Amino acid sequence: MPVINQKPGDAHASDPSELQLVVSGAGADSQLRALREWLLREDDLRGCLELRHRAVAPDEMGGVLDLLAVTLGTGGAGVVLAQSLSTWLTQRRTDVTVTVKARDGREVTVDVRRARDPQAVIREVASLVEPDEG
Repeated sequence: MPVINQKPGDAHASDPSELQLVVSGAGADSQLRALREWLLREDDLRGCLELRHRAVAPDEMGGVLDLLAVTLGTGGAGVVLAQSLSTWLTQRRTDVTVTVKARDGREVTVDVRRARDPQAVIREVASLVEPDEG
């Protein structure tokens, strides 16, 4: 499982096709890992997922997973991600929130309740793949 320390200036930080998924709620770390495992089932997303953690502070014993980076190419991987994320959320038994962030600062926050309208989730998350027209 690839886990790296993301530092300012990393090559990943300049990739405009990358979305970052941040999970919050009870057991966020294990939920983030579960989301990664779920997304690995999608052929279009294999090889595009990377767990990242922040650097360890001097008074800490270990790193904390912060996000799941998804590098999207062409061919509809953004829609696949949105559909799979929506399905994953509807199957959660705990209150989980996923924030999907684009490199240009746009973001969408989706929780279990909002995932009950999968088409809205798919539209919003897929819109992050497109450059901001505003």
